[in-house]
Amino acid sequence: MNVPAVRKRSEFWAGVVVFIVILAGLSAGTGWLYRLATDVEQTPFTEVVIAGERHYTTSKEVVDVLRQGVLGGFFTANADALRARVEGLPWVYSASIRREWPGTLHVFVVEEAPLAIWNESQLLNVHGDVFTAPVDDLKESLPALFGPEENVKEVLDYYQRFQTLLAQEGYVIRGFYLSERFATVLALDNGIELRLGRESQIERIQRFMDLLPVILAEQAEGELQRIEYIDLRYDTGLAVGWRETTTGE
Repeated sequence: MNVPAVRKRSEFWAGVVVFIVILAGLSAGTGWLYRLATDVEQTPFTEVVIAGERHYTTSKEVVDVLRQGVLGGFFTANADALRARVEGLPWVYSASIRREWPGTLHVFVVEEAPLAIWNESQLLNVHGDVFTAPVDDLKESLPALFGPEENVKEVLDYYQRFQTLLAQEGYVIRGFYLSERFATVLALDNGIELRLGRESQIERIQRFMDLLPVILAEQAEGELQRIEYIDLRYDTGLAVGWRETTTGE
């Protein structure tokens, strides 16, 4: 018997067996790693934490809108898509998304800050942007601004400047109307309508504040409530429109 030849064959087959064992081990290890990686990728969120001062948007609304599409897991969630869903809520101005291991989704919400009602059905925020949200949900009384859609910035600028001036005498604008020809009418909280026209509006408001005390001084007490409008569309002076009184008053 050729001993060296037998030894070589034995070593060969032993090597084959070892190789097969190694391959089997690698295959099993690869499968285990694949399953582990897959499980990690599919790690679901177990908690959603919602932060940010909110007056109109509930936590349930945020969670519900997040679940309207694919939420994903810790590694697979699309943060930009989730943020866009939250920002699609009517009262949300902006949102940010953050993940915390192992399964927490943090959502920070910044709500719209409404400044005025715009053309009855929409709202203006403090940045001068128009947004659509249920006006009936408002928790405070806001001025109503009206004007051409393309002139929203001008309307807001005029309103703020006029209100700053009128506030010096305690007047509050409740309605602001800008026509297509840029003629302006103000409705004050005391029930008086100021017709300013298109020109010299600041000067006309100042004239109103200067002359109203003079007008009232010549009238009986309580006559302020009878003034319906004051027309200031004159180079000097003004015209006063009085509400009709019923018989016996």
